[in-house]
Amino acid sequence: MDKELKIDTEYITLGQFLKMIDLIQSGGMAKRFLEENEVFVNGQLELRRGRKLRNGDQVEIKGVDSFIIIHDA
Repeated sequence: MDKELKIDTEYITLGQFLKMIDLIQSGGMAKRFLEENEVFVNGQLELRRGRKLRNGDQVEIKGVDSFIIIHDA
């Protein structure tokens, strides 16, 4: 079961997402995290920390958890 992550903006970046779920402490750590871990967005391997995550997007981090982005306007 995916955990829900509610956002109040149209989108957040993958780097912001990683910071929100406490996997990294700063946005600058996102690039290295993505190089060292398998992160999938909607089933596709993603390496871009600037990837925009929008309502309904699913994010899976191998060995960590999976999440669904919910726009909570």
